[in-house]
Amino acid sequence: MKNIIRRCSLLLLSCSCVACSGDDKIAPAVITQPVAHDSDDPAVWFNRAHPAQSIVLGTDKDEDGAIYAFDMNGKIIEEKTIQGVARPNNVDVGYGLLFNGQPVDIAVVTERLTSKIRIFRLPDMVAIDNGGIKVFDGEQLAAPMGVSMYKRPSDGTLFVIVSRKQGPSDGRYLWQYRLDTTSQGTIVASKVREFGLWSGKKEIEAVAVDNELGYVYYSDEGVGVRKYHADPDAPDADKELAFFAREGFGKDHEGIAISDKGEHGGWIIVSDQENGELHLYPRKGKSPEFPHLHDLMKVVKISALDTDGIEVVSDLVLPDFPEGLLVAMSDDKTFHYYSLKDIVAETE
Repeated sequence: MKNIIRRCSLLLLSCSCVACSGDDKIAPAVITQPVAHDSDDPAVWFNRAHPAQSIVLGTDKDEDGAIYAFDMNGKIIEEKTIQGVARPNNVDVGYGLLFNGQPVDIAVVTERLTSKIRIFRLPDMVAIDNGGIKVFDGEQLAAPMGVSMYKRPSDGTLFVIVSRKQGPSDGRYLWQYRLDTTSQGTIVASKVREFGLWSGKKEIEAVAVDNELGYVYYSDEGVGVRKYHADPDAPDADKELAFFAREGFGKDHEGIAISDKGEHGGWIIVSDQENGELHLYPRKGKSPEFPHLHDLMKVVKISALDTDGIEVVSDLVLPDFPEGLLVAMSDDKTFHYYSLKDIVAETE
């Protein structure tokens, strides 16, 4: 298939191993067709009934940008791709929002040039946000970048956590919103929290939530990864729980993804943009006594170029992804699909 590269045996004809290249880079199972401008951040809608029909979403960061939809072979799904988005930055997927009395899955995207989040119903990618919802309202620094969804296990409430291009350093860089629907069938977002320390060095873009354990992580670029409670009503919700991944990065701490299976209860995976690496940290910490001590366990090299955003779905199992999927942005306008088994096997 044109523009799509399959696993090693097709990618490098004579290759029979996972780490095919001379510098031990892990090869992707699939490389998507290219976007028009600037690939940036991926998310995955997991079709539990038919995993092969899952959808990978990827932002194309430009003034005349887009949210691309790809199938599991990396081919663009034209009818589900949204064009004309004003510099879409990051995207995430949430499951089970009550909309018109029915649970629906949604994609949430930050639209930087309008200071809005955009919300689309999945899997058809129909806009259900009445043109977008303003974020950081009343703030001078109001250009949204990172986004991540949190679903509270106790009652199913969906929250959106948004970071921005620039923000204050007084512990309120990120804002959190609760999503609700009105009797008119529209979505509204109510701010419930301002939180998050910032070093003042670069910016905060990547945000990831561990729904099961109830934590949110974000990259303070060039400095480290910070950890907080994801529930705005949790005790000490605004207290920083951990500040890790502070050494060994070439330039920027970028994408963050959570794998909830395997050793240490899974992994917190952080992309090192300059070095083309993924850094793996224990999801549940060093031990039950030290759940917020996340020491580096392993570094693996991948073939994606200048990687920014990453995403993991551990339960998405297909022949090419026997233990789950990791998607990574590549700076050649594509997204790479990796077998999570190949990434995690390097740690075991």
